Amino acid sequence: MKDIARDLGVSIATVSRALKDSPRISTQQKERIQAYAREHNFYPSVIGEALRHSKVRPSKVIGVIVPQLTHYYFSTILAGIEEEARARGYQIMVGQSEDRYDQEYNLCSNFYKNRVCGVIVSQAKDTLKYDHFQNLLDTGIPVIFYDRICTGIECSRVVVDDYMGAYTAVTHLIDTGCKRIAYYGTSMRLEIAKNRYNGYKDALHKHGLEVDDTLVRLCDNRASAEAITPDIMDLPDPPDAFFAVNDDTAIGILYTVKRLGFQVPDEISICGFTNGVRAVSCDPMLTTVEQRGHAVGQEAADILIGKVEGTIPMDRIEKRIVRTRLVIRGTTR
Repeated sequence: MKDIARDLGVSIATVSRALKDSPRISTQQKERIQAYAREHNFYPSVIGEALRHSKVRPSKVIGVIVPQLTHYYFSTILAGIEEEARARGYQIMVGQSEDRYDQEYNLCSNFYKNRVCGVIVSQAKDTLKYDHFQNLLDTGIPVIFYDRICTGIECSRVVVDDYMGAYTAVTHLIDTGCKRIAYYGTSMRLEIAKNRYNGYKDALHKHGLEVDDTLVRLCDNRASAEAITPDIMDLPDPPDAFFAVNDDTAIGILYTVKRLGFQVPDEISICGFTNGVRAVSCDPMLTTVEQRGHAVGQEAADILIGKVEGTIPMDRIEKRIVRTRLVIRGTTR
């Protein structure tokens, strides 16, 4: 408000009244100040306003954006963030983007208004513009990405080793006798999708097998898996195994091939990617790649708090990789 007052040649009190839409100043002056504030991305601090007349010191608050709270992997990451933050005297403010750019944008604006000390985020699937992240960085608020990283901005991030996780899983399928391995993945706009597909492809090539494009499908949820799997099993040369981008998709495949009369794993092997609670709730239990979401969350919070407290320079790009492991169960031989 001091900056606005100085630039416009008015008092701080006048700026304050204008931003609160007070009738004590003229409409023309009010609109002039509000327009200037919007142009310069100024928002009143909700936390600051609430605490201005309070003796309570402002909390150390971290904003966290989760694509889907109901997704097991993201919930474990959130638990890891909260545990690390709480242990170091911080609180978290959580928002769900529902994998929508507009919701993600609004969450970033709300976090800025509430003066969080930093933001930890997994990018929404349909995000193609990154101005909301850049605005936070430009105002000195550190942003840490996890899982789905933003390739449009050079920023600190924590990811699992998606490439090696996929490579190891597909190698296991090949080692147990599978020759035609289908791949169900998500949009190649996402870095994790590229890495998992490349792990799949390289494992095939390493073992002298070619990628058959008829076995590569865009599919990242159970409903879609149940819809498209009958057609793929009806091909003249159907797959004898599936590698899926997540457990829900793998379970959709499992349900469908069993309904079609195939024996798992004798005729069809299936491997997922997550190792959530559903992996042990199906019959047979699912072979899958464990992502270790709790560790991802702890690492992301550690980087953010390090930047806030000065132990990690704001301009240093931290890139941390959490190793995956293959958990072998009943859906593979």
